[in-house]
Amino acid sequence: MNDDVARHYANQGVLTRILAALQQAGKDIDRLTIDDLAPVDEFHSRRRAATEELAAMLAPAASDRVIDIGAGLGGPARYLATRYGCRVSGIDLTQAFVAAATDLTRRTGLSDSVDFQLGSALDLPFARSLFDCAWSQNVGMNIADRARYYAEAYRVLKPGGRFAIQDVAAGNGEPIDYPVMWAETSQISFLRTPEETRALLEAAGFSIQQWVDNTEAALAETEAERARMAASGNPSRPPLLGIHLIVGAGFRDRVRNMNRAMADGRMRLINAVVIRR
Repeated sequence: MNDDVARHYANQGVLTRILAALQQAGKDIDRLTIDDLAPVDEFHSRRRAATEELAAMLAPAASDRVIDIGAGLGGPARYLATRYGCRVSGIDLTQAFVAAATDLTRRTGLSDSVDFQLGSALDLPFARSLFDCAWSQNVGMNIADRARYYAEAYRVLKPGGRFAIQDVAAGNGEPIDYPVMWAETSQISFLRTPEETRALLEAAGFSIQQWVDNTEAALAETEAERARMAASGNPSRPPLLGIHLIVGAGFRDRVRNMNRAMADGRMRLINAVVIRR
């Protein structure tokens, strides 16, 4: 199943496309900032706003070592290192994402505090009790074995360590329409309800510290974005910088299916911080 997920996200040339778009936008690609990259490297629901909110919930200390499970292009890891001064190690299943994350980190001057490697959330390549905090955004929906996913996060955290999660959750039980960002079909989509997610986290040994449903915030932001695009005079044209550079063809269909599923209650968006007992 890991291979199927990796193939879904495999996207050769993603770094080349991002760098070309950044140059077109007038950025110095050899001296990038995390804000330059924010439109393209936050590959998850609600993008930078979500990262800022989840980071404020976690509030890592500068002395903390953090693992980012499913780090993607590395935007959240670079944000945490820049804003909080912590050391972040990211893992991801997709080789192209790991390569792009490493290159973009070098271009932002953060290689001393952020690193990435190829790896699975179900078999983290780290020793027991190594990290003070764990972080994972929009990863669980691709994982069938949630118990093992949470057990691995528990294993690499120190006692009392905190785990910050953003996840897409099942809603009213009605099936969602595909494709969506994380899956072409239901074959690699494994949504759990918020209640099931909480129960699995607690069974893994975590205590719930904070739990927030951000579905309504996501819908409001979508409407605001539609209004901005309509006011631009060319609503069908995507912005120069955006996650469409990662997703490619079918981007609009994926976004539309996700927004409809949230609007009619078939899908929820949750943030949580849990503590390793």
